[in-house]
Amino acid sequence: MKKNPLIAVFFVVFIDLVGFGIVIPILPYYAKSFGAQATTLGWLMMCYSGMQFLFSPFWGSLSDRIGRRPVILTCLVGISASMALLGFAKSLVWLFSARLLAGFFGANISTAAAYIADVTKPENRARGMGMIGAAFGLGFLFGPALGGILSRWGYGTGGYVAAGLALLNFLFAVMVLKEPRLSAEIRAQHRSHPTFKAWRRTISVPQTGLAVILFFLVTMGIAQLETSFALFLLARFHLDAVHAGWILALMALFMVGIQGGAIGKLVRWAGEPKLVAAGCALMAIGLFSASFSHTLPLFVFFLLFQSIGYAITNPSLSALVSRHSPREIQGSAMGIYQSAGSLARVIGPVTAGVLFDHLGISAPFLVASLLFGAALILVSVRKQVWDGNNRSAEIAYSETA
Repeated sequence: MKKNPLIAVFFVVFIDLVGFGIVIPILPYYAKSFGAQATTLGWLMMCYSGMQFLFSPFWGSLSDRIGRRPVILTCLVGISASMALLGFAKSLVWLFSARLLAGFFGANISTAAAYIADVTKPENRARGMGMIGAAFGLGFLFGPALGGILSRWGYGTGGYVAAGLALLNFLFAVMVLKEPRLSAEIRAQHRSHPTFKAWRRTISVPQTGLAVILFFLVTMGIAQLETSFALFLLARFHLDAVHAGWILALMALFMVGIQGGAIGKLVRWAGEPKLVAAGCALMAIGLFSASFSHTLPLFVFFLLFQSIGYAITNPSLSALVSRHSPREIQGSAMGIYQSAGSLARVIGPVTAGVLFDHLGISAPFLVASLLFGAALILVSVRKQVWDGNNRSAEIAYSETA
């Protein structure tokens, strides 16, 4: 494994995401046990994404100077501490402190992606990044199910286990993860630091700008679901964190199945633009129908529509950004694409909480379906900008330089 850094990074990210996934089904119930309403839960989820959004550039710049390995190891220790604090939580203040700390140290994924860029040639980079996607999917498959099971022994138990996993991950990374032998200048080239100018260029070019806007809308919709999902289960079906964990694991299983094998065949058959349109339609129909479902089997059935839609939309959008941005600024374009998603996860949870508390338990699902519907209309009207080769995008980028 020491001779294959991609495998080492895969396991580091996988173990990290299992620990992160453990928290997902228990956090809403944990917060509610301290008297939190949906609006408070929205702020709780937002503070994690907000800290990531603010401090990922800091960790990225630091990893350019001192190396990827020290940053990954530091973040793993910090994540372990934040999960332990979550387990010890005695009030909402403790929960907020734990999530703020987790968000501050939550730079592992972006640094791992930069690590892969360091150790792979450009022609092999997509395969390397795909391993992070696979680790993501598998982590979200096992993590929520484990978190739901652990909730039987108290909501803090999941935090303790996640802290232990992060600590084991630290020891694992110490043994197997080696620093790439690159200069700080070369590392910086493999890392994206989006600037205002880069944002303007990426958004103003139709091919990449459309994909970034669509990703923002889709991620806003996903944030509505993530924030209100457990509270919806509790309010309508009187289900606890155990059931939430198993349902989330089932959704992740469908997503892993599609993204792990079927997506390549689907792209060859239909192409990314049609898959984005189909995915947005499935997500809109799925969540709209789920919001009116009053039996659990029907509710889960429509949620699987949403999972399948997201599984084909997300990789298709990222592929479109990668394909239509010139190679010399591809890292910057992908960084802006991901930043748009991070911004949506800052805004989305708060709006979901307010909607749940003031407009009813179905309101976040309905707003999410509207966001997916808006994305569907936009891609249907504008998908022709992706027709043809990458030459027009290169010209557009050169004109905005």
